[in-house]
Amino acid sequence: MLDHVSIGVRDVARTKAFYDAALAPLGYRCLSEGADSLGYGAGQVVFWISQTDHPVAADMRSGLHFCFSAPDRGAVDRFHAAALAAGGSDNGPPGLRLDYSATYYAAFAIDPDGYRVEAYHGG
Repeated sequence: MLDHVSIGVRDVARTKAFYDAALAPLGYRCLSEGADSLGYGAGQVVFWISQTDHPVAADMRSGLHFCFSAPDRGAVDRFHAAALAAGGSDNGPPGLRLDYSATYYAAFAIDPDGYRVEAYHGG
């Protein structure tokens, strides 16, 4: 249904360091880089980031988050560790989320701009 998602951030360089580290274990990389924009994906860009003076204010109550598919549970673990090492905050350690399903394995982090991100593997 969706072709891509785009978010705005205050500091593209800081954001690049975070997403390069956090998304690498999932098999995603920066496929497009401009002076004030980034595009991530595996084969084609599906997650765009651009610099702005007015990003959406972080609000933990909003329910807004971005979930990235992981090839296996180990990638979910590595995503979480890399996200925290690259300046993100913990928003839920790797593990099964039995309230979602018996096979929903995920980890949650908050990027440097306050966006909530998740890595998920369902097998």
